[in-house]
Amino acid sequence: MDKTKLEKYAKLIAGSGLNVQKGQKVVIQCGLDQPDFVTMVVEECYKLGAASVIVKWSHMPVTKLNYTYRTLETLSTVTPVERAEWQSRVDELSCLLWLDSDDPDGLSGTDNEKISKANMARYPVIKPYRDAIENKYQWCIAAVPGREWAKKVFPDLPVEEAVEKLWEAILYTSRVSDEPVKEWETHNATLAKRCEFLNKYKFDRLEYKSSNGTDFTVGLNPKGIFCGGGETTLGANVYFNPNIPTEEVFTTPMRGRAEGKVVATKPLSYQGKLIENFWFEFKDGKVVKLGAEKNRDLLEKMVSMDEGAAYLGEVALIAYKSPINDTGILFYNTLFDENASCHLALGRGFNNCLEDYEQYTNEQCRELGVNNSMLHVDFMLGSADMSIVGVTAEGERVQIFKDGNWAF
Repeated sequence: MDKTKLEKYAKLIAGSGLNVQKGQKVVIQCGLDQPDFVTMVVEECYKLGAASVIVKWSHMPVTKLNYTYRTLETLSTVTPVERAEWQSRVDELSCLLWLDSDDPDGLSGTDNEKISKANMARYPVIKPYRDAIENKYQWCIAAVPGREWAKKVFPDLPVEEAVEKLWEAILYTSRVSDEPVKEWETHNATLAKRCEFLNKYKFDRLEYKSSNGTDFTVGLNPKGIFCGGGETTLGANVYFNPNIPTEEVFTTPMRGRAEGKVVATKPLSYQGKLIENFWFEFKDGKVVKLGAEKNRDLLEKMVSMDEGAAYLGEVALIAYKSPINDTGILFYNTLFDENASCHLALGRGFNNCLEDYEQYTNEQCRELGVNNSMLHVDFMLGSADMSIVGVTAEGERVQIFKDGNWAF
């Protein structure tokens, strides 16, 4: 891959993604797949004035061995070292970067129930730390190609060619052009205009219909707003881009207001396994029925993770004709596939999708209808013939999506 393009990508991640401030600490979580690129990102963070950059390497085969051989008790334990790391994040508000390169099937064969029980046991311990830093620090998820991931996406190519082709797709969809920073500024301005239009109407609900069987209505929060593109931290007021790439305009729905059937249009990679050809039925906001051709048991465990896992936390609007979808590539990776077309998310909602959210505590946000869960999992429902109509409290109907794309 062209080194100049990779350098631009590294600068985009450090400068526009994280927007590292002078004196800030940075933590990078990544696999072993692209160490040279990770080194580029580390250097760019230092050039922006980072006080320190800590790289936490991981390797999915080792993760799989841990899940296979460790007992439920040891997997469920949050060690003193982990607690100290979480406390340091609260105290220092370090930037956090995830560079995703994981194999979509990397945890196949592991015990779904053991992993779910371990996550459920750890959640009450970690939750207070997460709540303490919510919306107060810069974070970013971006991607680099891993060999196993590339082979999954391009199974007919030799592995080195597959990695190169996945690099090309990542850079293209992440808008790494001659001037990627300027292109991202333009892109964020476009998303802001979409949000402005939607927020003007204060929609009560959205109605989805598609020929694949989706016939679904979701209620929106009366205090809710649509967001998109970059975000701004509370307190320090630092603008950053949490997802590279992103195409979405999103909000958090009203807990308890979702009715009908949703048919997923892309596989879901969850806990290192693929859930394929699945659907949900909602009543009073909650998943009451589901089905899947592959890994149905994992889907059932996912929605029963905790009390909020069967409720929606996010509604996201993305044109079917998007840079990601236009590639014709199924990435088997949520960061990309969720930005290929419209999606929903089960689980935790977003406080910052409430107007003047900084005035409310986490508990008050829950009382206002923001769903609470340890889970937040996106799944795709956008299709080429998707229709979405926004309906106001007064009954005015506005066509938002027609034939899978924006109608305005």
